[in-house]
Amino acid sequence: MSSPKRIVLILGDQLDLNGAALRGFDFKTDEIVMIESIAEAQYVWSHKAKIALFLSAMRHFAIQLKELKYPLTYIKDSPLSIVEALKEKLIKKGVTDLICVEPGEWRLKQQIEELAGELSLRLEMREDDHFYCSHQEFLEWVADKKELRLEYFYRLMRKRHNILVDNQGNPQGGQWNFDQDNRKSYSKKGPGIIESPVLFEPDSATKEVLEFVNDTYPNHPGSLDHFRWPVTRAQALEALDYFVEYRLRNFGVFQDAMWTDTPFGWHSILSSSLNLKLLNPREVIAAVLQAWKKYSLDLSTVEGFIRQILGWREFVRGMYYLDMPKMAQDNYYDHQRALPKWYWTGQTNMACMKDAIGQTLQYGYAHHIQRLMVTGNFALLAEILPKEVCDWYLAIYVDAIEWVELPNTAGMALFANGGRFTSKPYIASGAYIKRMSNYCGSCQYKSDVRFGEEACPVTTLYWNFLIKHRSQFESSPRTKLMTANLKRISDEDQKSIVEHADHLLTHLNDL
Repeated sequence: MSSPKRIVLILGDQLDLNGAALRGFDFKTDEIVMIESIAEAQYVWSHKAKIALFLSAMRHFAIQLKELKYPLTYIKDSPLSIVEALKEKLIKKGVTDLICVEPGEWRLKQQIEELAGELSLRLEMREDDHFYCSHQEFLEWVADKKELRLEYFYRLMRKRHNILVDNQGNPQGGQWNFDQDNRKSYSKKGPGIIESPVLFEPDSATKEVLEFVNDTYPNHPGSLDHFRWPVTRAQALEALDYFVEYRLRNFGVFQDAMWTDTPFGWHSILSSSLNLKLLNPREVIAAVLQAWKKYSLDLSTVEGFIRQILGWREFVRGMYYLDMPKMAQDNYYDHQRALPKWYWTGQTNMACMKDAIGQTLQYGYAHHIQRLMVTGNFALLAEILPKEVCDWYLAIYVDAIEWVELPNTAGMALFANGGRFTSKPYIASGAYIKRMSNYCGSCQYKSDVRFGEEACPVTTLYWNFLIKHRSQFESSPRTKLMTANLKRISDEDQKSIVEHADHLLTHLNDL
C-alpha cells in the first residue's frame, strides 16, 4: 500500500468535521495528523483548565474521526513543538503536500510556512470558514480609512448578511446599536435567581485528560475541580440550545453586571466552543434570531449579543491579521512594570481583583467587563508591560486564542496601539466598579477616597493616570470631560494623589 500523498494537519482549535481542512479529503491518499504538544502548553504558563479543554476536545474529535474511518495519526504527549513534531512526521512519510487551515496564532502560521519552504512542500493553507468576513473582505473594508471603528464595520456586516435589517437595509428598531440599554447593574439585593448554564460531567476520556494535566503540569495555575466545559460538538449544541431557551432573555440588560460568587451571570459561556470550532457563529446567530421571534425577546438583548459575534469577534480577527506582528510589540505608553504576582494567585486585598481573578483560577473564565474594566483596567493604570499582561490573558482563560485575545487585551484593555481601533483608553475609577458590582462593600479600601491608606488603589491610579496624561485626554472631545473633573481637585490633593500613586506603583505586589 502506497504512502499518503497529502497530510492534513488539524489543530486543536479547528475541531469541525465540516471545516475547511477536510474539504475534498481523499480517503485513499490523504492522512490526518493531530498533535498534542507539551511545549505548546508551556509557551505561556497556561491554566490547567485551558490545557485540559484543548486536550479533551481534541481527543473526543479524534474518536469521531476514527469512528468515521478517517486515516488519522494522533500524536500524544509530544515534548516537541507542533511544527517540530509535524516535521518529523512529514520527513518520515516522505510527504510533499501539506493542507491546513490558517492557525489562529501568527507565530504558528509563520512557522508552518517556514517549514513548508524548508522541506519544499506544496502548502495549501486554507482560510478559516468559521467567520463571516474573509481576510480579503476586511482589507477591502479597511482600504484607505483613517479611522478603523467597529461601529461602521458592524453595520456593513449586518447589511451584507441581512441580519437585523429590513428590506431596505435599515436597522430593526430604527437604530444600529442598543448598547446604552445593556449596561445595568444588579439591584442592591443582588442578581436573584440566575439559570445556571449547562455543565457537563467529565466522561472517561475527559477524566483521563484531567489526571494527565494534574500530573504533567502540577505547578501551572488554576484548578480542575470545576471543569465542566463542553468538549464535543453535541455538548456545545446542547449548551447553545439551553442558553437561547433559558438565559438569553436576561443577557443583554445585565451583560456588564458583576457580583461576588456569580462567575457566569447571564452570559452564554459559548466562547470556548466557538473558538474551538465546535460551534459555527452562523448557527449561534440563527438560534438567537429564532429565539427572538419565538419568545418576543427585547431587541436590545438580541442586538447586544449579535454585536459581540457578528461585530466585535469578526472585527478583532480582522485587525489581528492586519496588524501582526506589530500588534504584539506595541507599547504606546512605554509601560514597563512587572505583572503583580497576585494575578496568578488572586491573593490581593482589592475585593474586585480578588473575586475576578479567583473565579478565573477556578473556572478559567471571567466575562468581558471583568476582563476589560477590572483586571485590564488595573493593568493599564498600574503601567504594566503589555506583553506580560497579554501573556497572562492568553494563559489564564480557556477561550483565549491569540487572534481574539491579543486585540482585546493590547488594543482595547491596554490601549497599547495608541487607539488604532479604539477612540479612547478604557479606564475607570473605583466608582465604576462600585456602580456595577457589590465588590466594594466587602473591600478594605474605599472607592471614593483618592489617596491615603483607605484609598482604593484603582481610584488613586485612575486620577494619577489622568494627571500624567492630561494633555492627551484634553485633546479629544470623547475624553475631555474626564480631565475636566481634575479642576475640582485642588493642586494640593493632586500632589497627594501622585505621591500615593508612586508608592502604590513601587509596591504593587503588596496590594
